[in-house]
Amino acid sequence: MAAKSSPFETKSKSTAKSKSESTTTTKTSCNYWLLKSEEAVFSIQDLAKAPKKTTCWDGVRNYQARNFLRDSIKLGDLIFYYHSNSEPSAIAGIAEVVKEGYPDHSAFDPDDVHFDPKSDKAKPTWYMIDVKHVETFKKPLPLELLRQIPGLSEMALLQKGSRLSVQPVTAKEWKIITNLAAKQ
Repeated sequence: MAAKSSPFETKSKSTAKSKSESTTTTKTSCNYWLLKSEEAVFSIQDLAKAPKKTTCWDGVRNYQARNFLRDSIKLGDLIFYYHSNSEPSAIAGIAEVVKEGYPDHSAFDPDDVHFDPKSDKAKPTWYMIDVKHVETFKKPLPLELLRQIPGLSEMALLQKGSRLSVQPVTAKEWKIITNLAAKQ
């Protein structure tokens, strides 16, 4: 029996140029990320229930995380959706980037909890992306379980003092975690 390939390893897109000519573009790699959200504020279940299972990822107010959102995260990149400040804190599932970084509208809204009076629409400080629900894990993968896996010892999430809400994930870490989730 052939091994079932993961839908998270590669993506293909075919487009027809004419009736006689077609081109297939294969994206053989994408970047992987981990984004944190407090479960009580916006959980992966909330994302799954959102219109078109999609929402903007707004309210990030850390410059390093902002730089990832603005400069590094690209269309089609995959995300581990992490519930922070939960009992237990855990990776709850997977989302996909459906819109690359653009100015975060919540920074300009004085009625929004993420309002930044110093933010300027002409020269925005804060950025957001749009994400779409892909999968909710049958069992979330708790932080303490992840700490026990030797292949994840270098993962940004597991480093002492790691509080960044947007973190890169390596292809190796992605594979280990998706394989673990599939066994749950």
